[in-house]
Amino acid sequence: MRRSARVARTLLAVPAAALAHGALAQSAPTYDLILRGGTVFDGGGGDGRVADVGIIGDRIITVGNLRRARAREERDVRGHYVSPGFISVHDHSQPDVYAKPAGLLTQGITTAITNPDGGGPLDIRAQLARPLGLNYGAYIGFNTVWGEVMGATDRRASPAELERMQDLVRDGMAAGAFGVSAGLDYKPGFWADADEVAAVSGAAAPWRTSFTNHERVFEGNGYSSVAGMAETVAIGERAGLLPVITHAKLQGRDQGRLADTFALATGPVRRGRPVLLDAYPYTYGSTSLEQLIIPAWAQAGGEKAMLSRFKDPALRPRIAKEADEQLAIRWGGPGGVYLSELRKELTAVIAETGNPSPGEAIMRLLEAGRRRVLLRFGKESDQEALVAHPLTAVSCDCGATASTTGHPRNWGAYPRVLGRYVRERKLFSWGEAVRKMTALPAGMLGLAERGYLLPGMIADVTVFDPATVIDRATVEQPALPSVGINTVVVNGQLALDRGVVMGGALGRALARSRHEPARPMATGARSLRVAGHAGGVRVDARIDQGAAGPRGRVTLAGLTGGPLRFTPALLQTARDWASVTGTGRSGDGMARAITLIFEAADPFASRLPTLTILVDGLPLLNGAMLDGRVTVTDDRVAGTSGAAGEDL
Repeated sequence: MRRSARVARTLLAVPAAALAHGALAQSAPTYDLILRGGTVFDGGGGDGRVADVGIIGDRIITVGNLRRARAREERDVRGHYVSPGFISVHDHSQPDVYAKPAGLLTQGITTAITNPDGGGPLDIRAQLARPLGLNYGAYIGFNTVWGEVMGATDRRASPAELERMQDLVRDGMAAGAFGVSAGLDYKPGFWADADEVAAVSGAAAPWRTSFTNHERVFEGNGYSSVAGMAETVAIGERAGLLPVITHAKLQGRDQGRLADTFALATGPVRRGRPVLLDAYPYTYGSTSLEQLIIPAWAQAGGEKAMLSRFKDPALRPRIAKEADEQLAIRWGGPGGVYLSELRKELTAVIAETGNPSPGEAIMRLLEAGRRRVLLRFGKESDQEALVAHPLTAVSCDCGATASTTGHPRNWGAYPRVLGRYVRERKLFSWGEAVRKMTALPAGMLGLAERGYLLPGMIADVTVFDPATVIDRATVEQPALPSVGINTVVVNGQLALDRGVVMGGALGRALARSRHEPARPMATGARSLRVAGHAGGVRVDARIDQGAAGPRGRVTLAGLTGGPLRFTPALLQTARDWASVTGTGRSGDGMARAITLIFEAADPFASRLPTLTILVDGLPLLNGAMLDGRVTVTDDRVAGTSGAAGEDL
């Protein structure tokens, strides 16, 4: 039952009771896809419940008993867990594999945000203008912006150069970027000071988005990952962006400093300034050999200049000595380095080549063009605690790749969390794991219609077997697929079916809406009260949401087909913002997914309260509520926005 691409303003009223989660089976018995009998986790963090999931087009319409309903395609998923599709907030996919990202789909990933660590092209529209096997969005990379204007040089930016970089950030945000990513541990971003990073990144502040950063760890901060993460938080706050400590880790001398790390996130929250984290389930990362070992001064000017310095007999011993120091402090010495392309330990290469110093051996490898490495940084107990923290989203720092070398996270991160951290280690519950992979990262990115498995939400769905899901990829065999995830739905279509990657352009290039701010996930009791007019439509809403879901009603009057009433499936809240998602019916009798977004003010249009109405993802209305009043309360914020647009 495919939908029309157009939605007329002829939405008809239906009884609220007919739109409860499981009640559409009688009035709309035909679906495009039904997943039958699985244990459904909705993304909110609670326990699962046995239910059927009915999908029409790209939307979840029913979660409940669909025994009497039929669909064009049905899958029996009894004994399996059914969750929203996993969302990767830190993706390194190779563009030539976007169309068939097998390593991500077999992990259950349905949405991935690329250009992390400050990288990626400036033209993100062109980057994503290709067939996509899952949903891809992009950050605008600070390092790319800095390099475009400043080159690979260590100098301060002039006012004109800062303004040019700010314009590039604005261009990226206008193109739909999901925030500003930085990799201040990497060159050339390394050479920007914190004030410059905040000034450039702050150009994104009107979009109410995030600043996510690979923390800077260097001699100037005592080679401290905690100090680097603190810098991330400070820059984000100064720029007016949500700070995100990405792929959080405790390396070198900072191993064990969990309390200090968590204080970076919870301290600002107590001041009303949210901070979020993401982390992956490994104690080693993947990067290029020179970036985090060869001293920064030796890399100035780019690779050609670096290799030239290697040939200088006065500089080579100094470079080797400083590389040895970084190796010892950050990676535990040469034993912390695995050469991915050679599939050998650095210690083995040193022994095979006459036992030069580690720094000397690394320079020889770089001169021979060998660059990719795995770097061991910490201990398992730290990483387990970081992943388990309530403010941490699960990430993978992975990407779709055709290579058979590299990091096992490209094929195993999410199943590793499910199989090892949940089933075997019991570090947190199944429902909490799903929340960390779905609703929490969705809020971090600003997505209002993904991340939950509820009526009205986009039908990105992952089905996994709790008894068997596990990673198999290893350092020695990094491209072994995981097991236990055999069904993945992307935008309502089967992208992984019975373990087979279907291929085809099932994904979408995602552009972030300015009406969906990056935010912490709303988890506690919350409420919404709205009364007012926008664009000729009268809206009245009274909704209260607790652990059992939302209660209340929403009425829209002034539509040509009569008033619309629907019982919402989800209320999401943040400071100055709320969204309500549910289902209703249009004049043609079709079930429709409806999302209402209320804002204290649209930073780009008006200081008045604003209403946005989306029907099946298409904008029906966006306008100021001239006589409106919006009141939102939740565990973090409480207040009222009146006609003058006061802050909540």
